[in-house]
Amino acid sequence: MNQAIKHVWVALTAMFVICLGALSYIQFFNAETLNDNALNKRQLFREFDLPRGAILVDGKPIAESVETDDGQFNFQRKYTDPELYAHLTGYYSLANGTTQLESELNDWLTGSSSDLLFDRLAGMFTGQKAEGASVELTIDGKLQQAAYDAIPDGLRASVVVTDPKTGEILSMVSKPTFDTNDLAVHSTSEAAKNMKKISEIDGLSPYVNPAIGDLVSPGSSFKILSTVAALESDDYDMNTVIKNPASVNYPGSKDKMNNFYEGICGRRSEATLEFIFAQSCNTPYMEISQKLGIEKFADVTERFGFGQQLDIPQSVTPSQFPTKDITAAQLAQMAIGQYNNKVTPLQMNMAAMAIANDGVIMKPNMVKKVTAPDLRVIEEPKPEKFSTATTPEVAADLKSLMKGPVQSGTAMNAAVPGVDLRAKTGTAQVRNENGVPIVNSWITGFAPADDPQVAITVTIQQVDYNTGHNTAGAIMKKMVEAVFNK
Repeated sequence: MNQAIKHVWVALTAMFVICLGALSYIQFFNAETLNDNALNKRQLFREFDLPRGAILVDGKPIAESVETDDGQFNFQRKYTDPELYAHLTGYYSLANGTTQLESELNDWLTGSSSDLLFDRLAGMFTGQKAEGASVELTIDGKLQQAAYDAIPDGLRASVVVTDPKTGEILSMVSKPTFDTNDLAVHSTSEAAKNMKKISEIDGLSPYVNPAIGDLVSPGSSFKILSTVAALESDDYDMNTVIKNPASVNYPGSKDKMNNFYEGICGRRSEATLEFIFAQSCNTPYMEISQKLGIEKFADVTERFGFGQQLDIPQSVTPSQFPTKDITAAQLAQMAIGQYNNKVTPLQMNMAAMAIANDGVIMKPNMVKKVTAPDLRVIEEPKPEKFSTATTPEVAADLKSLMKGPVQSGTAMNAAVPGVDLRAKTGTAQVRNENGVPIVNSWITGFAPADDPQVAITVTIQQVDYNTGHNTAGAIMKKMVEAVFNK
C-alpha cells in the first residue's frame, strides 16, 4: 500500500473511532446530564409535544395533556381544580420549567422511565409516540375540598390529613394558592407575565409547597415531643408533681418564661403532666429541659424525623432542632417550640401519627399507583415503616394526655360530639417583617382514640392570637366532621 494512502487511511479510521466514541458517550453516558441542562431547550420542546401522563385523584385527572390546535404544539397541559391542587401538582411550563409532582414524577409522566422501556421500543416499530404513565394519588378528593373550604381566604395556612396506619396522605392543602393553568400556556411571554402576577401574591411562593416546605416555629404543639422525652427518662412519669410557677427566669438571664396569663395554669403552683399538658403550661418545661439536657431532646427529635430527608415523592424540607452551641436558656425555649426549633406542618402531623400508631411512624406517601398506557400497573407502593419514634407505653401515655386539651383545655373548640379526638395546640410567638408581634397557631391530633383513622394537622402563620387560636380549632373541627360525616 502506498505510504501516503496508508497514512490517510489511519487518520480516517482514527477520526471514525473518535466520532463513534463521542456519539456513544453523548447517546448513552451523558444523555441524562444534557437532557437536564437548563440551556437545552430541545429536550423541553420535544417533551411538550408528547402525550404526557395524567395525575389522578379518585380516578379522575387533576392534571392531563389534551390535544390542541394552536399550531405550536400538539398537546396542552390542563389542570382541573387548579387552586385546590396547585401545591401538589406544581406546574409544567415552557417558560418556567416544572415543579412539585410534575417534576418529581417526570420520568413516569413522559414515559422515559425504565419501567416503560418496552412501550418505547414498541413505539419505534409502530411509529406511534410513546405515551406517559398515569399516576394516581392517595389524596381523597372530598377531604381535599373540605380542607380547602375550611381555610378562610386571606390566611396563610396549611392542612395535612394522613392515615397513621399506612402513612398515606389523604389531604394536603395550603392557602394562598394559584391557578397552574396560567403557567401552562404555550406562549412564553404570557406565561412570564402570569408568573409575575402570581409572585406578587402576599405569602405565596409558586415554587414551594408550604405543608412540606415552610419551616415554622411549632409553639406548644412541640410539647408532644418534650413530654415523650420526659416520660422516657427516669425523672418523670404520669404521677410526678412538677413545679408550675407563673413565670421563671431563663438560666443566666433576667428574661422570663411565662405561662399564658389568660389561661388557667396559674390555678396550680405545681401539677402533674395531665394538668400541665391540657392547659399547655410553659414553666414546667423549663425544669424538664434542664434535667434532661440537649442530648435527650436531640435523640427524640431525630426519631420523630427532624433533620432527615424525606420524599413523598415531593422533597420535604427537613425540620430543625439545632444542637450545636445551644445554651440552657435556648434549650428551654426550644422545649416549648420557640427559638430555632422549626418544623414543617407534615413534621407535626408525623408527631400525631406516632402517638396514634403506638409509637411507630409510617412513611408519608402520596402515590397510590402508577399505570402504563396499556393499563398495566407498574408500581403500587406498599406501606413502609419510617421510624420507631417511641415505645408503645409512652405513646399510650401521650394518647391519654392528648385527651385533656380537647376535653377541658386549649383545644376545646375543636371537639366534635361523638368523636374521641386527641390533640395538642400550639402558639409560637414571632414577629413579622416590620417587627410587630404576631403568632403561628397550631393544632395537631388524631381520631378516634381507640382505633385512629386519621391524623390531622392545622397551622396558621403570622396572625394575631385570637384569630390563630380560634381559627385553627375551627378548621380542625371541620376536618374531623368531614372525615366522620358529622
